Amino acid sequence: MGLDDYVNTFGAVCKKQYGGRIRKLTIDAKFTCPNRDGTLGKGGCTFCNVSSFSYEQGTEASISEQLVQGKQRSLLANAPASTSKYIAYFQAYTSTYDEYQVLKQKYDEAIKDADIVGLHIGTRPDCVPDEILDLLVSYQDKGIEVWLELGLQTSNSETLKRINRGHDFSAYEDTVIRARKRGIKVCAHLILGLPGETYDDYLNSLQQVINTGVDGLKLHPLHIVEGSVMAKAWRHKGMPLLSQDDYAHYASELIRNTPKEIIFHRVTAYAKKPMLLAPDWCAYRWDGLVSIVKNLAENGGQGYYVTSRTV
Repeated sequence: MGLDDYVNTFGAVCKKQYGGRIRKLTIDAKFTCPNRDGTLGKGGCTFCNVSSFSYEQGTEASISEQLVQGKQRSLLANAPASTSKYIAYFQAYTSTYDEYQVLKQKYDEAIKDADIVGLHIGTRPDCVPDEILDLLVSYQDKGIEVWLELGLQTSNSETLKRINRGHDFSAYEDTVIRARKRGIKVCAHLILGLPGETYDDYLNSLQQVINTGVDGLKLHPLHIVEGSVMAKAWRHKGMPLLSQDDYAHYASELIRNTPKEIIFHRVTAYAKKPMLLAPDWCAYRWDGLVSIVKNLAENGGQGYYVTSRTV
């Protein structure tokens, strides 16, 4: 039994929609962030070093070249069970943070590839003006599957300040309402294990996201990566981090509290050493996932608590 048996996963939804697995190709389009360039602040969010999550971060290759390289990696890693359809994922930093024409040129370059069926835009909730939402709608009108991925991380205003996020929950609510009113699907990112937070905070963030309206979720464990502000604090005096078992328990509890129609794009995450500093278990791609599947098998899958409360 795998994750798809207990969770409404993005992979399973794609298989049903397209008749096979659809893979994401990450793109670094040379964006920056208002929390790095001085507009809101400098140094970025305290947990952030995007190069720990993206193959392409720092590359000089064009968007078209990155897509070709991503396809080649996918074929090598997954042959013969490969796919001919892909999603262009603008992942690095804030992928709506530029002038309209610049963004349009970059998005257009990605969807010119005939194999691209989806466009996923990773960004901050406070960097999505109406004109960019309307641009994304224009791609949907052409048959491209569009997802707006919003890095919320937590709804706790005090935590948002501590991690130097530079926006509050109301910025997230505003963008979600405007996006979903236009028919754009929204995927919210939540981090479990942020300093000072407990399970009650994780659950509250989930409930606020659900109450606002959301189509997809990504759950991530907090991990310390080289180049982040948190790395300095971790080296200086350490930092309490979730164990693999604790993360699997908390993530599974959130999954059980999530209505079945919401799509999970991810339930855990990992980073490679030496970029990853701690915890060690986040270096292994499958271990955390296996722990979550085991917990779900033993205690109930997605929506279990939602269903139980309505019986």
